[in-house]
Amino acid sequence: MKTLKISLLALTFGLMSFNSGNTITDPFVKTAAISAVSWKSDMIEVGEIQQNQPKNIEFEFTNTGKTDIVITNVRPTCGCTVADYTKTPIKPGEKGKVNATFNAAVKGAFTKTITVTTNAEETPKSLTFKGTVI
Repeated sequence: MKTLKISLLALTFGLMSFNSGNTITDPFVKTAAISAVSWKSDMIEVGEIQQNQPKNIEFEFTNTGKTDIVITNVRPTCGCTVADYTKTPIKPGEKGKVNATFNAAVKGAFTKTITVTTNAEETPKSLTFKGTVI
């Protein structure tokens, strides 16, 4: 009887190894996807700007995918930057924008980041601008 149980157990494990894996999806394995958002530039050098005079910085992108892109969230890293963006869906082949208005109160070099989340990418995109306040 003990030999029969061991044989059935070995047969069960043996048959399990013939599973091709095509029917089971591993949630921890990610496939690399090509982004549908093509940014003109993700870093802009604004040069020297005047203290307490707002400076507008424009980041432009193109929808290179096959479906509409919607910007779901735009978040500047500090209170000195206000962001605005294209609110309507961006159709394939069309362009969208993220505008940042930076009002520098302190003189010196700066680097600021804006985080943009879309329905086309799992990871938010970081846009950076830098310069010097004089």
